[in-house]
Amino acid sequence: MSRWTPCKRSDFIRRLRQLGFEGPLSGAKHQFMLYEKHRLAIPSYFEYSVPQLRIMIKEVEKIIGRKITADEWNQL
Repeated sequence: MSRWTPCKRSDFIRRLRQLGFEGPLSGAKHQFMLYEKHRLAIPSYFEYSVPQLRIMIKEVEKIIGRKITADEWNQL
């Protein structure tokens, strides 16, 4: 069983693309990615800490409608 680890912004975007998201697109303050009709804001930090990553993964799970395990995330 894998553990959650900090994630670079570029890796986070690459993994979201593998889950079916499009983008990033420019917004007013943040860039965002699209999944069907849903929009996910992407903070501009270079690297996301584990607590911040978990918050964003929870948003992704609500958008795609299923859980994402640490093992699955690390294999993307």
